[in-house]
Amino acid sequence: MDGVVVRRVIPSDNSCLFNAVGYVMEHNRNKASELRQLPFSSPLCSKVIAATVAGDPEKFNEVFLGKPNEAYCAWILDPEKWGGAIELSILSEYYGREIAAYDIQTTRCDLYGQEKNYSERAMLIYDGLHYDALAMSPAEGAPEEFDQTIFPVNHDRSIGPAEGLALNLVREAQRKRSYTDTANFTLRCGVCQIGVIGQQARLLRLWNMRKPLATSTSKNTNDSTRSDCCAVNLTIIWFQLIFSSRWIWLALHCITV
Repeated sequence: MDGVVVRRVIPSDNSCLFNAVGYVMEHNRNKASELRQLPFSSPLCSKVIAATVAGDPEKFNEVFLGKPNEAYCAWILDPEKWGGAIELSILSEYYGREIAAYDIQTTRCDLYGQEKNYSERAMLIYDGLHYDALAMSPAEGAPEEFDQTIFPVNHDRSIGPAEGLALNLVREAQRKRSYTDTANFTLRCGVCQIGVIGQQARLLRLWNMRKPLATSTSKNTNDSTRSDCCAVNLTIIWFQLIFSSRWIWLALHCITV
């Protein structure tokens, strides 16, 4: 199929990875609950991701998962939790296809399932916080019903012109800085004006997506009031990075006294 590689936007609802996979595999943006919970042939668990993990505790151990195997199985079924490298590798095996995940900031392509020598590949794009789907379209603006999202893998393990077109799209997104640099970006609290950097800013941004910080309506903006706000209005309770899967397990609360 000739055409252009386009980015198909997936809703930001904590399940973008699962829904992006659902789109490229089945042209369905609402597969998250099914992919977390579809019946799977395991006597230990009846859920896709959890069943795979529970069925191989030696491979999916606490060091690999960042938490005990049983705890992970319960954790991944929570629709508020994000998917990552572990889930992509499992979904690649589930569908029997390679999944190429392009990182905009680095233009790196992480290829899941390549060791299995699958005959087909699908593509995703990642901006540091969010996954979208990649598709080959006959032309810019063409209806999604004409999208090609599954590509045959050639003998040289490439997928032909679509691979180069996808990389060009990723490089253009990088040029436009259409990504979130989670190590260095900064935000400022709208209440107390404190600036936060890196992971703290990432947590604040994620929290604001869910619950924007309250804006003070008081006319008193003297230093003592601002100082009190700085002391109590922006407190990061805890966060934990799971480096093995390169994903975040986090919680953030804004508290007032």
